Amino acid sequence: METYHVLNGDCLTGQLKEIRIDQNFIVCRECLMEGDLAADNLSDFFKIRAKFIKETFNTSEDFYYSKTAGEFEKLVAIPDDSKVCLWFGNDLFCQVNMWFVISLFADRSNIQVYRIFPANIDSYGTCKGFAVSNAEMLEQSYASREIFRPEDMELGKNLWTAFKHGDFIKLKELSKVSSNCFQHLDKVCQAHMDRFPKDNSLGRPEKIVKEILETKSTNFQDVFMEFSNREGIYGLGDLQLKVIYDKEIKNLQK
Repeated sequence: METYHVLNGDCLTGQLKEIRIDQNFIVCRECLMEGDLAADNLSDFFKIRAKFIKETFNTSEDFYYSKTAGEFEKLVAIPDDSKVCLWFGNDLFCQVNMWFVISLFADRSNIQVYRIFPANIDSYGTCKGFAVSNAEMLEQSYASREIFRPEDMELGKNLWTAFKHGDFIKLKELSKVSSNCFQHLDKVCQAHMDRFPKDNSLGRPEKIVKEILETKSTNFQDVFMEFSNREGIYGLGDLQLKVIYDKEIKNLQK
């Protein structure tokens, strides 16, 4: 039985080459917690995501298709009777990407799907993913993998659907479901909902960035480090946080 490893980002690829596992890597290079997701099929999904990534991160649509869509097509093409290991962290960034990946497998009962957790979880349920894991920790994570039962796959599929449609009521309901394949789901879903306050005030990430700018530093690297320490639940990389930072810097200068 062939085993495929789905990684949330490229950094983990080099790390996993140091341990004894099959080297069938598929990399999820997306930021699905941001931007338009409304599409009825994968082809249309790629079109709207390529457009969003191009406009937001100053890249090309061709780049998206070659680096991101191509990897998702590899996922869809995984043959029956395979094993798929999902190497994703517990933060919102990783989780939303993982929910989407699960949705691609949710109706394929002839594929065994496993969740691989980072070995270094802090008290808030988040961490720096696998970035600070050495070979021993990665092997520990792999040995402790959890298999997705049918109900776990259904949960992941439903989480993606609720997220994609902005259904906070359903997302709140799903966040209370217990599953060994999803840790701290309530905190993750709440962090997402906190991005969109009902009173139209600043979302939680924007509030934190604004507070750091006003009380700590206006230097981006300082802001990024402070935000990551305080709000690791979001799992934002520097590219994603820079979008919020630039907006709040402009507001501060008005």
